[in-house]
Amino acid sequence: MIKLEDGRILVATHNKGKIAEYADILGNQVDWLTLEAVGISDDVPETGDTFIANATLKAVAYAQQTGLLTLADDSGLEVDALSGQPGVLTARYGGPGLTFPQRYSLLLQNMADVPDFHRTARFRCVLVLAAPNGAILGTTEGACDGVIARAPAGEGGFGYDPVFFLPEYGLTMAQLPASEKHRISHRGRAARAIAPLLLRVSGKPG
Repeated sequence: MIKLEDGRILVATHNKGKIAEYADILGNQVDWLTLEAVGISDDVPETGDTFIANATLKAVAYAQQTGLLTLADDSGLEVDALSGQPGVLTARYGGPGLTFPQRYSLLLQNMADVPDFHRTARFRCVLVLAAPNGAILGTTEGACDGVIARAPAGEGGFGYDPVFFLPEYGLTMAQLPASEKHRISHRGRAARAIAPLLLRVSGKPG
């Protein structure tokens, strides 16, 4: 098994919200390096048409560029009434230059006529761990089901969390305490599933 001498793993994202969530979910089990910490400001083009394709592109590219074990994800929102959109285009929904509030406002506009019982959706996350030679060491996936709210609510989380309503809680993802969000979220489930592999390759005790 390939191991890093110092036990650190590169997290291949510039999204500070994602980095914070991984830190909360996995605690001090894994020592992270961010792209900024290794001097990388460029993004790997997400040209794949699936979450696993994009996560693999990013993990392999950054692993080969840095010589580090690299964890990358691709995640997004799948809305049934929109035939699974925005999907892999979640972060680019509506075009370049929009804020996330503008993106989810557009989503709500596009779903204005969709009745409540057809507003089902899910967050999906795929994680890929790549070695410096480009080998894929493992993949995991997590999903969280909910519905698209009529209006945003809550200040927590990031992205589309304010419009992702969880009927079992009567709250949006943005209204949940962080600990509960991480327990049920797509990213939390995927991260916990890959955690044993991260511990093995980083040389840390489980």
